[in-house]
Amino acid sequence: MNPFYSVTDKQDTRQAQRLNSTTIAVLTIYGLVVLMIFGSRLVSPSLGGISQLMNVLYLSSFLVICAFGQGLVILVRGLDLSVASMITLGGVLSTTFMQGTNEGLYFIIPGILLISALVGVISGLGVTHLSIPPFIMTMAMGLIVYSVCLGFTEGTPRGFPAPMLNAFMQNKVLGVALPILLMLVFILIFTILQSYSAFGRKLNAVGNNPDAANIAGIAVKRMTISAYAISAACSALAGVLLAAYANGATLRMGDDYLLPSIAAVVVGGSSILGGRGSFLGTVGGALLLTTLSSMLSALGVGQGWKTILEGIVILVALIMLREQIFTGLQSMLKKPN
Repeated sequence: MNPFYSVTDKQDTRQAQRLNSTTIAVLTIYGLVVLMIFGSRLVSPSLGGISQLMNVLYLSSFLVICAFGQGLVILVRGLDLSVASMITLGGVLSTTFMQGTNEGLYFIIPGILLISALVGVISGLGVTHLSIPPFIMTMAMGLIVYSVCLGFTEGTPRGFPAPMLNAFMQNKVLGVALPILLMLVFILIFTILQSYSAFGRKLNAVGNNPDAANIAGIAVKRMTISAYAISAACSALAGVLLAAYANGATLRMGDDYLLPSIAAVVVGGSSILGGRGSFLGTVGGALLLTTLSSMLSALGVGQGWKTILEGIVILVALIMLREQIFTGLQSMLKKPN
């Protein structure tokens, strides 16, 4: 018997089991979302309908966008704590540059994303070349960006988004809001990017074992920096859309998205230690968190109790989605009667 074949076979088996566990976790998350939405009608007749579903999809679009970038950073064993500041930066720059007109719109948005990506590159360089822990580097960059926004606006962001962006956030096609359609396109494109492209496979390899990835010829530092750049750009894009949704920017507009962006990734089945992640799972986590927040707000739950209940639900979801549970269930199902 060839010993190398035995080792390879065991590795393939473990990989298949991990894939099955990830798939089950993703399906479980979406099942919880459906159960929560339609089960909420038992709590209040005004909940559980199509209108609530559309509202959840609309509100979750902002979180989905910034959570994608956070998920890539977590995938390569990092953590991006500058999300809130980058959302604020995107919102402040969009209202400042647009000044309530459509002039130059198609140049302003790419410019904002480029500026934000450069901030992410600086974070990535600090992590990879200076060996600064990711949470410290990104927290420091977040403080710097927020301080720049504070000084630039003198405490009060001015200007308004372009009318075209306002119209985009309000208009519908066949009864479906355009931001929801944008989110669906975003999910399709970036699911392919993360799970089925060479770029996504390299990120997974870096997260699984950076040393092995380096030996295999993968530019580990470059891939890590790209994850931070994409995360910063995604957060800024969410800020641009939030400013258009609220018809203005504030300095604290990103505060409600930092922890949820991390929670959505982890609840969606990704490993906080890196090397395993699914964007579809992250989307499910974002939908779950948004659904829960929407339900509690509709029921008039105070902010304190709302935060407590959200924390409990996240904790329960994480316990339910532990890989050991799925492995145990698979073992039980395989046992002969």
